[in-house]
Amino acid sequence: MLKTTLAITTAAVAASVPPGEQVLRKDWEVRGETGHLGVREVRLERPAHRRPVLLLHGARVPGIPSFDLPVAGGSLAADLARAGHRVFIVDARGYGKSDRPAALDAPASEHPPAVTGEQVVSDIASVVEWLQSATRHAGVDIVGWATGGHWAAWYASEHPHRVENLVVCNSLYGAIDGHPMLGRGSAYEDPARPGHFHDARHGAYRFSTGPSLLSSWDSGIPVDDKAQWRDPQVAAAYVDHALASDPTSGDREPPSFRAPTGAMKDSFRLAIGQQLWDAGEITARTLVMRSEHDFWSREGDVSTLVADLVRAKDVRAVRLDGATHFAHLDRDERGRGRFVAELVRWLGQGAAGVVALPPAARSS
Repeated sequence: MLKTTLAITTAAVAASVPPGEQVLRKDWEVRGETGHLGVREVRLERPAHRRPVLLLHGARVPGIPSFDLPVAGGSLAADLARAGHRVFIVDARGYGKSDRPAALDAPASEHPPAVTGEQVVSDIASVVEWLQSATRHAGVDIVGWATGGHWAAWYASEHPHRVENLVVCNSLYGAIDGHPMLGRGSAYEDPARPGHFHDARHGAYRFSTGPSLLSSWDSGIPVDDKAQWRDPQVAAAYVDHALASDPTSGDREPPSFRAPTGAMKDSFRLAIGQQLWDAGEITARTLVMRSEHDFWSREGDVSTLVADLVRAKDVRAVRLDGATHFAHLDRDERGRGRFVAELVRWLGQGAAGVVALPPAARSS
């Protein structure tokens, strides 16, 4: 039985695109395992008959700031919509427009890391189940960035029959031990229990300020003038919308937003060589991309993941020369153009043979 779904239709907002190519947006609430999940739909006015494409954010910034900024070069969702896809941006529980666990409203130190990968995989399953009913498609395409790629592949390993195309970008896989910022000897390891995440120190969630978002981006840009790699308007919109994603951000000085730390606990485990899911179970066509200047994933994550995708229908690995961790928000000539082109090509090649659910199957 499908979970009860509440659809909230907002006024369609037209993007600044040529006449006849308007991009429309609609925000939905989907019933998840423990509450409502925020989902934004982005599409053209004309109907798209391809499988829906899910975009999954990373460990800190939710979906809309990551994929649908209202500035030129800031909306991957709009790019995909213009390429003929019906796009859905998903917020995991605890992020953005999704309901937050009670632990995020208590002092962080009172609870262990909130929202682990198992829970996010359950959220993805709820959204996919809803999409089967809403779009009449039996499966989906999933694009995950950073931790979102880890979540997307984890879901695809547990539900291989529901994912046709999988894209993993700048993500950890966990088959190798050693990481310059996340693994052993880092601030995330419990000194009293080597090889374990420091739950007591990090608690249920963490706060992020605007400057802290840009510092990690800055670290991947190999020149002093960061505007050479990213548009200042995109960077400003990214910060503003990340802060706006948390209604309590203005309660603190400087303003900051909350993000669950469960993703960081999972990432620590991946950084020390613990695999949390089996890529050998994935059957989807899989594109693995990594930016040249990525600080999060490692070259070994790409090579070991590709080697383990033994059942995937097709596999391609791409290095994005000159790009940072934020490839989809960099300037076109600094990696974004290549990223979007590879993504559109991959999803387009896998669009043939789309299978739609018959009407009777949608209520089962």
